[in-house]
Amino acid sequence: MRTLDVGILPVCKDEELIGAITDRDIAIRGVAEGCDPKTTPVREVMSRVIVYCFDDQDVKDAAEMMEKNRIRRLPILDHQQRVVGIISLGDLALRAQDSNMANRVLTRVSEPIYA
Repeated sequence: MRTLDVGILPVCKDEELIGAITDRDIAIRGVAEGCDPKTTPVREVMSRVIVYCFDDQDVKDAAEMMEKNRIRRLPILDHQQRVVGIISLGDLALRAQDSNMANRVLTRVSEPIYA
């Protein structure tokens, strides 16, 4: 993750997305729980419930999924369920034609879950 400068890596088994591991997963489920990062399998700290979007869906669909689920990064799959990319809040902010959409998603994702 450090080498690629990314905060998420998809976890696949035989090209099927079975989870994802984020920098937060490593911090919360790994380091904070005392797991040894050199011996702990990824499957023990990865997120198993994955929200995703298909590569032919509109970017607004992806933004809505990110907003609704309060996630900063969204895997993109083809219709054979293979990972073909990941869209991030940064991608929305830099590339989306609708800056209001990017601002709305960022605001919603950044709101505390427990208030």
